[in-house]
Amino acid sequence: MPEQDDSEREFDLKWADNAEHKEPSARARMLAARWKENPPAPQPFRADPGPRAPRRSSWVSTLVVFGCVAGLIAVIGYLNYRSSY
Repeated sequence: MPEQDDSEREFDLKWADNAEHKEPSARARMLAARWKENPPAPQPFRADPGPRAPRRSSWVSTLVVFGCVAGLIAVIGYLNYRSSY
């Protein structure tokens, strides 16, 4: 099969892009088939978000961070203390 030059390939791409009927993607076909049997519930344009988990208070987060930093300082100090002997 002879190779197409760029101008022929360009013509073929333009012809395909200008086609009147374009086949839907596989996902679009899958959703159309699923929704035909079980249509989705209508959703408002900007639906209210669902209930969120309560936020952890800021002092608990601060305590956790300071605890981790203090533990790290203690481990580094212990390793330096041990290596000096």
